[in-house]
Amino acid sequence: MTEMKHLLTLDKLPRAELESVLDRAQAFADGAQARDALAGVAVCTLFFEPSTRTRLSFQLAAQRLGAHVLNFDASTSSTTKGETDLDTFRTIEAMGVRGFVIRHKVDGAVEALANAAMPGVALLNAGDGRSAHPTQGLLDMLTLRQAKGRDFSKLKVLIVGDVKHSRVARSDLHALRTLGTGEVRVCGPASLLPDDGTLRGCVVTQDFDAALEGADAVMMLRIQRERMEDGLIASLDEYHRDFGLTASRLRRAAPEAVVMHPGPMNRGVEITDEVADGPQSLILRQVSNGVLVRMAALEMLLAR
Repeated sequence: MTEMKHLLTLDKLPRAELESVLDRAQAFADGAQARDALAGVAVCTLFFEPSTRTRLSFQLAAQRLGAHVLNFDASTSSTTKGETDLDTFRTIEAMGVRGFVIRHKVDGAVEALANAAMPGVALLNAGDGRSAHPTQGLLDMLTLRQAKGRDFSKLKVLIVGDVKHSRVARSDLHALRTLGTGEVRVCGPASLLPDDGTLRGCVVTQDFDAALEGADAVMMLRIQRERMEDGLIASLDEYHRDFGLTASRLRRAAPEAVVMHPGPMNRGVEITDEVADGPQSLILRQVSNGVLVRMAALEMLLAR
């Protein structure tokens, strides 16, 4: 297995490496000790875009590994005075920071910083533009594997919502393909589905009820309210009518189907309380698994 320098995307990540991260995260779930794997290592959460759960999850993961954690908030930093992202990155790097967890609103911004990084410095993409959110994809795969087993070849997985603007959906699709998922279905309004090859190999439909038939896992995506303002959807009420997951709709899926959502949820829009808080929901397990996956990723890149 080649040594990974950064974790920027799950696209074209070899299956062996993807499963290695999942196996290590599962070991943490089963009680394996981190044993201060990153003792003395400085890790910076460098966020140029707001975040709550991803930032906190990475912070906790790094702390559990014994790292020194520095938090960067663009809204209170020198970037507001005109400093470039690259200068900000190089300044912090020059302080001896070896690990960077970076979120950015621009596609490809994290890769650009990775290309400028000094040897021995590792970057983890915590979400950039619409491109990728690799650790979210990994934690989703870990959650699905815990519920359905390691063999994805018999699974029917449905992704619902605004795939066009979703970095989460793209990382999930990359991972599902790599793991050999039997059938990947995608459903959403035509205005919110990409036409750039993102959905190659998927069964694509605008009929949510039909898409749910026999699905083993239903992965709901957050609908952003600005999509209505942009005219991509008529109204949130209409979106819920056509693409909202309710308890009655969920009965069309396989009897043991699981429900997932990357959060934050718009309750009453893409998902109802009854489903989000119901027995088939794995949403809080996704959050728990996020810390474990990020521990595994940080250890893999920085525990040298």
